[in-house]
Amino acid sequence: MTFFNKNSGLVPVSNEMASLSAGNAMSNLTGSYYQTLQVDLDEAAKALVCTMRPEGRPSYTPALLRDLSRMQSEIHRATEAAEPFRYFIVRSSIPGTFNLGGDLDLFGGKIRDGNRKALRDYAHACIDVVYNNAMGYGRRVTTVALVQGAALGGGFEAALSCHYIVAERSATFGLPEVLFNLFPGMGAYSFLSRRLDAVRAEKIILSGKIYTASEMYDLGLVDVLAEDGEGDAAARGFLASMDRRYNSHRAVLQARQRINPLTREELMDVVDIWVDAAMNLDEGDLRKMARLVRAQNRRHVAGAGLQQAAE
Repeated sequence: MTFFNKNSGLVPVSNEMASLSAGNAMSNLTGSYYQTLQVDLDEAAKALVCTMRPEGRPSYTPALLRDLSRMQSEIHRATEAAEPFRYFIVRSSIPGTFNLGGDLDLFGGKIRDGNRKALRDYAHACIDVVYNNAMGYGRRVTTVALVQGAALGGGFEAALSCHYIVAERSATFGLPEVLFNLFPGMGAYSFLSRRLDAVRAEKIILSGKIYTASEMYDLGLVDVLAEDGEGDAAARGFLASMDRRYNSHRAVLQARQRINPLTREELMDVVDIWVDAAMNLDEGDLRKMARLVRAQNRRHVAGAGLQQAAE
């Protein structure tokens, strides 16, 4: 095994040193404090479980993106020379919500300021997250989204970026960007057109419709449909079933990428189209975006109140 040394180029690293590096990465993954994430190793399921717990409106805020980037770097380190886990599960701690997508408050502010660079930097950070999921961290890890609630906009894209989706029956999916004259640019077209086809991908993107988990299952976008409250058990049962034929499943994922390859360049090119489209939004479009933010905030506050009452 080799690592790159900036002074002397590629240098050999002993297996012992590589194992030590992987061990340190695992300690960082499960022992570190993340502001917006909880990361746990489920040894029985051979899975690393990432639970998103963003503050405020459950969206992909800069803080959540920073934590996800840091976690993903540690996953790459941990799996470089070892197999501390085979599977990665991403889920949410927010009752009724997986993730509501992009940080629309940030979008509106940057668009009004004409700050194309800041908007582009944010979008590229999103692409890094979904690309790592789609590539399985160097094709070493099988990724699973566990959706228990609403996965909208970028939340739906993040779920689609995983190799498999497990959803509870009350989960919902949708791409509302068309409602404020935009489109979902962080992977939706790439992922949907590969799982379905371009015609159905565009139909979903341009409809603005909210789909049920059952509808997504019938389309083949959801792989496992679980009853409400049984998503965690269903995800682990799915992994146990897959693990019995692990070699086959891993080979099929590699074949999937070879036959219909997804590149980071493709995702970046599409997100740059998204940035151009976002900068073309007018004040009326931005007011519609702001109304959606207010509606989502009310939903989040109501959900938090119900959770406190239940506790």
